[in-house]
Amino acid sequence: MKHDSATSSGDTSTSPRSARLAPAGVSGRPEGPFLRSRWVKSPGGVEELDPAALAPGFRAAGVACGLKDGGETDVGLLVCDAAEVRSAMALTRNAAVAAPVRVCREECDADAIRAVAVNSGNANAATGEQGYRDAVAMRDAAAEALGTEPRGVAVAETGVIGVPLDVKALLAGVAAAASELSETGGLEFARAIMTTDRRPKQATLRADGVTVSAQAKGAGMIEPGFATMLCFVQTDGAVDDPDPVLRTALAESMERITVDGQMSTNDMVVLQATGAAGRPVPAGLLDVVLLQLALEIVADGEGATRVGRVEVREAIHDDEAERVARAVANSPLVKTALYGRDPNWGRIAQAAGMALAGEELEELGPERIEASELGDETAEAEISVTLGRGPGRAHVYFSDLTHDYVRINAEYTT
Repeated sequence: MKHDSATSSGDTSTSPRSARLAPAGVSGRPEGPFLRSRWVKSPGGVEELDPAALAPGFRAAGVACGLKDGGETDVGLLVCDAAEVRSAMALTRNAAVAAPVRVCREECDADAIRAVAVNSGNANAATGEQGYRDAVAMRDAAAEALGTEPRGVAVAETGVIGVPLDVKALLAGVAAAASELSETGGLEFARAIMTTDRRPKQATLRADGVTVSAQAKGAGMIEPGFATMLCFVQTDGAVDDPDPVLRTALAESMERITVDGQMSTNDMVVLQATGAAGRPVPAGLLDVVLLQLALEIVADGEGATRVGRVEVREAIHDDEAERVARAVANSPLVKTALYGRDPNWGRIAQAAGMALAGEELEELGPERIEASELGDETAEAEISVTLGRGPGRAHVYFSDLTHDYVRINAEYTT
C-alpha cells in the first residue's frame, strides 16, 4: 500500500470521524463485541476471546526498528509451531506489484506457509531488483531466526512506494521480533502492520472447540483485485483444501469492499490451519471473521465516518450487477452524500446509468432506488437499486468521502 506513518500520526481529534467512533478499549478496537455489524450474521455458539491471544500453536510479535517515525512498531513476525500446517495465500492483481509480492509468487510454498514476516512504513514497491533482494533477505533472516525453510516464510510490506528500504534496520527488527514471540502477541503484531489505520484490526473467536484468530490492516488504497489489504488468519481447525476455502470466504468479504477505488501494489491474505483441534473449522466461522474485518477496514477508511452497502438487483447477470454496484460505491457524489447524510437518490441513478452507458435502461426513479438511510444518523447505511433487467444481483461495501481523506492524501509525502 501507499501509506506512510507521517500521514497516520496527524492529529484527527477534531475531525467529524473521531467524534463518531466508539471509545477504544485496551486492544485499540472500539469497545463492544467484534461481530457487531448489522451485515454480519454469527453462525451461533461463537465465543469471543482476548484478541491478543492467537489460535493454539501460533506465536507473534511486533517491534519498532525505525522504519516509521516516533518509535511506532513497524516489524511483525508470526509463526506456526505445530508439527503440520496447511495454508493458502491470495495476492494483489495489480500489474505494478511490489517486491514482497514477487517473492511470495516466485519463492514461497503457498500451501505450506509456516511463518510471515511483515513491515510497515515502507512498501518496498518500485524499488527495482535491489528491492527484490531486500525482500528475499527479509525472508531469509526470518527463516534463520525461526529455524525453518525459507520457502515456508511469506513476506509482506506496506508503506510509502518508491523509497529504498533500510534493510539493515529491517533485519535487526526481524531478529528482535523473533526473540519476543508470544502466544499473546497478536495485538503487537496487529499494530506492527498499521499505516494510516487509526486502530489495529484483530479478533480471536472460538466455536465448537476450534479457534480462529486474525489480524488485518487497511485504510486507503482499497479496492478488490485481490487483495487490497494485509490480512493474516490462523486456526487450529482442520481445513482440507485451504485455497478454495479461503477464496470462497474472500469473495463475500474482502472482495466486496472499496474505500477509494484504488488497487494496492502490495497486499495479501494468508490462511494457516494446523488441524490440531481434531475437527474442521465450523461452517461460517471463517466467513464472519473475514467479513467483519473487511467492514473494519471500510469503517477505518482514511477520513471515513460512515459505511454504506449498495445492493443491485435484477441486473442481466451478476457481473453486470457488480459493475453497477461498484460504480455507485466509488462515485464521489454518492460518497459525499453518505458523508453529508443527504438522501440524494439522483446521484445513485447517475452512477448506475454511467456503468451501463450506451445500453437501454428503464428510468431509475425513487421506485427503483431506496436511499433513505443516507439521511439517517446510523453509522451503517443501506442503498438498493433495482434495474429490472434480469436475475443478477451483487453488493459492495464502501466508505464515505470526507475532508480528511483529501487532507491525508494531499499531505501524504510532504
